[in-house]
Amino acid sequence: MKKVIKNIFKFFLLLLAVGIIFIAWANYSIRKESRDFVSYRIADVPETKVALLLGTGKTLSNGMPNAYFYNRIQAAIDLYKSGKIKYILVSGDNSSKDYNEPEDMQLTLMKYGIPKERIVMDHAGFRTLDSVVRAKDIFGQTKLVIISQKFHNERAVFLARKNGMEAFGYNANDVNKYAGLKTNLREYLAKTKVYWDLLFGVQPKFGGEKILIP
Repeated sequence: MKKVIKNIFKFFLLLLAVGIIFIAWANYSIRKESRDFVSYRIADVPETKVALLLGTGKTLSNGMPNAYFYNRIQAAIDLYKSGKIKYILVSGDNSSKDYNEPEDMQLTLMKYGIPKERIVMDHAGFRTLDSVVRAKDIFGQTKLVIISQKFHNERAVFLARKNGMEAFGYNANDVNKYAGLKTNLREYLAKTKVYWDLLFGVQPKFGGEKILIP
């Protein structure tokens, strides 16, 4: 009996080791492959008709402003005003009546001078995969600038390029390491899940009719 327990324990240790190695490899691989396609410098960003602004909540669970949200908004404003892009596709979660990331982004962008007709909303961007693939399949974009923080852009650009899109990530300012610790830890698993999604051909939760961006 002791031998059986010992063998089971060894098996689970082996599984744990393999899992840790796979997580480390997935994160390294995605960072490496996207390295040349993400930047903090507007000068590096190619001129593109549409930028995809990835959603996040406007406020934190404690009611405080979410720095990730406002830093992404500022990056989108800077990019638009530089003339590098003509439209901003805001994509995020609108899973309940009281939570609407695309509308929050639209209203905040308009508050800072971005014309409403230059903002296109995707209310079904429940995950990064959904936002990226829908930008191609629903909104007809095969060339994109993606706006988010660097850790998020690495994953989004990787996904876009694996789905046949010419994508470049413009990095919004990050938040301090302590405030973003939970998000950064979660990102390790999110990058790992990318390979699961690609392996099993996971598609966006919702499809829909094509929407033309002029």
